[in-house]
Amino acid sequence: MQNYIRKRAVKVAHYIIKTSNTVRQTAEIFGISKSTVHKDVSERLPRIDIKLAEQVKEVLEKNKAERHIRGGEATRQKYAASSKEVSS
Repeated sequence: MQNYIRKRAVKVAHYIIKTSNTVRQTAEIFGISKSTVHKDVSERLPRIDIKLAEQVKEVLEKNKAERHIRGGEATRQKYAASSKEVSS
């Protein structure tokens, strides 16, 4: 594994732990794809630092468990905004 990939994987992991951001949000911040973030933290990171990988996994599992709530909230806001436009 190239050194810059190793450094990026660790940097991404620390960022996810610090902010509890989703893979999508993290990818946007780092300017890389969601697939790259996921591969960094799920495949590469365990070979670099297993304890760090476990901490990231906990955050990502929490985000996954909550994603239906975020999706429902986004839908609610979408329809609330469109109903305001109709009534105006």
